[in-house]
Amino acid sequence: MTPFTRRNVLKGALAAAGAAAVAPVVSTSSTTAAHASPSGVALVRNRLTLPSGIATGDVTADSGVLWSRASGPGRLVASLLAVDDGGSPLRGSRAFQRVLRGTAASEATDFTSKINARHLPAGTRFALTMHFEDRDGHAGETARGSFTTAPGTGLLSSGRAPRRQSFVWSGDTAGQGWGINEEIGGMRGYAAMHATRPDFFIHSGDTIYADGPIAAQVTEPDGRIWRNLVTEEVSKVAETLNEFRGRHRYNMMDRNVRDMYADVPVIAQWDDHETTNNWYPGEILTDPRYTERRVDVLAARGRQAWQEYQPIAQLSDGSTGFEPARIYRKISRGPQLDIFCLDMRTFKDPNTDGKETSLTHILGEEQARWLIKEVSRSTATWKVISADLPLGIIVPDGPVNQESLANRDAGAPLGKELEIAGVLSAFKRNRVKNVVWLTADVHYCAAHHYSPERAAFQDFDPFWEFVAGPINAGTFGPSQMDGTFGPEVAFFKAGAYANQSPRTGESQFFGHVDLDEDDVFTVSLRNATGAVLWSRALHPERARA
Repeated sequence: MTPFTRRNVLKGALAAAGAAAVAPVVSTSSTTAAHASPSGVALVRNRLTLPSGIATGDVTADSGVLWSRASGPGRLVASLLAVDDGGSPLRGSRAFQRVLRGTAASEATDFTSKINARHLPAGTRFALTMHFEDRDGHAGETARGSFTTAPGTGLLSSGRAPRRQSFVWSGDTAGQGWGINEEIGGMRGYAAMHATRPDFFIHSGDTIYADGPIAAQVTEPDGRIWRNLVTEEVSKVAETLNEFRGRHRYNMMDRNVRDMYADVPVIAQWDDHETTNNWYPGEILTDPRYTERRVDVLAARGRQAWQEYQPIAQLSDGSTGFEPARIYRKISRGPQLDIFCLDMRTFKDPNTDGKETSLTHILGEEQARWLIKEVSRSTATWKVISADLPLGIIVPDGPVNQESLANRDAGAPLGKELEIAGVLSAFKRNRVKNVVWLTADVHYCAAHHYSPERAAFQDFDPFWEFVAGPINAGTFGPSQMDGTFGPEVAFFKAGAYANQSPRTGESQFFGHVDLDEDDVFTVSLRNATGAVLWSRALHPERARA
């Protein structure tokens, strides 16, 4: 069953906006048109289509990134129309309509293109249409979507924020060979997230599984056959740039993903499977499936494909906190909320047992300084740190080495733990309040409370970490916890057995956050059927004068 979406409501509004502002709507298949040539001979023209749909991302109070991919060379065109909750165009001082043109889509970008939409009104809902123009200016297929900018800095007369907002997060898409199974409706976890009508979605990493081939059939333990949609690029480990790009194209073939991305802005981050499992810079693979075994070469190709396909700005002026050589960034969601996306992969030291007496890196010096500075200076009530790896969960990389920072030693911080200890201590020293960590990665959901009274290391303030995933991959867990930062497992839910398929949806997980007018931060952990498994309301701690 297709969930109710804001996009459906907005169709009438776009028609009312006037045909002059938007391209004509055509079918989702290529359409041909004959145009008279100077010699009088009719030419057949294939109109550009949108084979991967449309998406928006990194939406703040006054900006957002608009993304799409064309079927051939062209230029992206987007039309924005401010609408009310019923989908009717806003009038008077709140009226807003704009047509924007993006970069050229060519083979150099796999025909992807982005528009950095700026100077948008805060707290405004937009009806969105996007299409590509070919070199002669002919418009192709048009797709509709919507998004809402974050609340502005102004408050109501009551002193409350002007509106509430909600978001979802998860990770791990098309992993362990569980791809698009159209017999069960595709990647239904995305439909379950979409049905909550969130204001944005944090994809906490493993947006693809470049190292996980997808076969046409997989036999499950109970004998049932899982049937995947398969393309050439997903049939082997990704090594070439086209194979990495093909992984992203594959995920966008799923209608649930396309429907959600058209309506729900994405905040994307990467982890290991965008390149290969548990990678770190400088690694040389021994995996016989690879002919290119230099991880740095694979990571460069994987990163290029990831940045082409994610709706993430590629600016160098600092306006979004993103630069071409940097994935970590801050996304401001108004006076209630700032999101800090980490990159725990690019600057990571090699995977070891994690028990070095000197500090080793999982963030890197520059990113750690940035995180301390930006979180400490944030005036938002809630500071959400979106991490692509968990803090206290032990994530092995073989029998000895560790993939994350936890090192199986419950004593004082060692190795990569020292870097995170420095961050937590700085937050306490700078009197930072209301910090919440979100992550995915481990393929089960959990709620962890960290407190110095239980910890070997005590120079930090208590905080929560919430884990949710996978959204369409094999389910594992639960994993052991490392006691260095004093975690307490308040809740967890895993699959019935290792690598359980997404078939029933009961072993696929996402998190949902509702932030109300009183700044109450209500977290719920849910499965892909939409069932709420656990929930807790966090009340903000106000800074003392």
